[in-house]
Amino acid sequence: MTKALLGCIADDFTGATDLANMLVRGGMRTVQTIGVPAAGTEIEADALVVALKSRTIPADEAVAQSLEALEWLRAQGCRQFLFKYCSTFDSTEKGNIGPVADALLDALKDDFTIACPAFPENGRTIFRGNLFVGDVLLNESGMENHPLTPMTDPNLVRVLQRQTKSKVGLIRYDTIEKGADAVHEKIAALRADGVRLAIADAVSDADLYVLGEACSELKLITGGSGIALGLPKNFGQLADAAHASDLPKIEGKSVVLAGSASKATNAQVAEWLASKPGFRVEPMALSRGEPVVEQAIAFAKQHGDEPVLIYATSSHDEVKAAQKELGVEKAGHLVEAALASIARGLRESGCTKFVVAGGETSGAVVQALDVRSLRIGPQIDPGVPATQSIGHEPLALALKSGNFGTVDFFAKALKALDGGA
Repeated sequence: MTKALLGCIADDFTGATDLANMLVRGGMRTVQTIGVPAAGTEIEADALVVALKSRTIPADEAVAQSLEALEWLRAQGCRQFLFKYCSTFDSTEKGNIGPVADALLDALKDDFTIACPAFPENGRTIFRGNLFVGDVLLNESGMENHPLTPMTDPNLVRVLQRQTKSKVGLIRYDTIEKGADAVHEKIAALRADGVRLAIADAVSDADLYVLGEACSELKLITGGSGIALGLPKNFGQLADAAHASDLPKIEGKSVVLAGSASKATNAQVAEWLASKPGFRVEPMALSRGEPVVEQAIAFAKQHGDEPVLIYATSSHDEVKAAQKELGVEKAGHLVEAALASIARGLRESGCTKFVVAGGETSGAVVQALDVRSLRIGPQIDPGVPATQSIGHEPLALALKSGNFGTVDFFAKALKALDGGA
């Protein structure tokens, strides 16, 4: 059995899939697990990605889960480790990026790593330590209104320093553009100055390849999925690189489930509803005890083999109104639980292909479907691959972070899941 080379820990489900997509593009056969597998579980792959749901839980819980994942990955024989978080650095003043990075460094007995959430292909770039989303700073991108992790400071050095006991530094773009040797020298200088975590600029994919080469000897790397671009080549010739994304075809019905309130998902929902059937899941109706789950399942069945959209996606104002009435935690839980129950009901009625929008929603749906691990297939849109569950009766899934995907993503994803390899 081939031992895994790269072990990854992701703080949410769609982020894990996004990362796995990048690794497959680099020729690494990649499996994503949903949570930490049981001790003794062995999986054959070049790269393993453990998907946690730790982005917004208390920092001490996030640390404990991440250390458990690290222990399992070390037992798989992984040579290097990656802690993956969102390309918009979603976090709070207390964490969880800083505390988890500190704990992983401690466990690996190492004294330095980088933090680079950049993903230029999806418009996330870092310049002089400041994170841009497209042409605007992070705090002007809409992320300042995030209900759980509002990002009001674009300077990642400041953001990370508020979360960590470690000294935070910066590897600037003008060092990175000089190549891997220059980055090596900068890392040595930062280490000598007592820096343990360093934000790394990246304004293009070329910068990420340089960083990947420069960090080949680090035990731990932290960042968004983009940082994985330059990692596969550090492991030499990969045996099945040409077939890393192959997936078999799966027959059955399809459905689209959307829970994200992001701008991108709102646009995707509107595009779908302009010509195709959809059923809206309303938090207030759920709170009143109305049979929304049963109604949604019946709606899907009424349309036979035609894919339908079942969505809780709302505008920012609508989300705020529901949160004010029900509370932030209750409103989110009601929607997630409902979409998870709908997915379970549709699976029982013959649905085998699921397109899911939203990180929290994706996590709830895969848990409801009892999906334990995923083999990663070809890319649908940047950051979003087709996947298949591993098990006796495999399912085809496309798990999308809220802000990812083109406006016609749902149609493209259904086509990809229908096609197989």
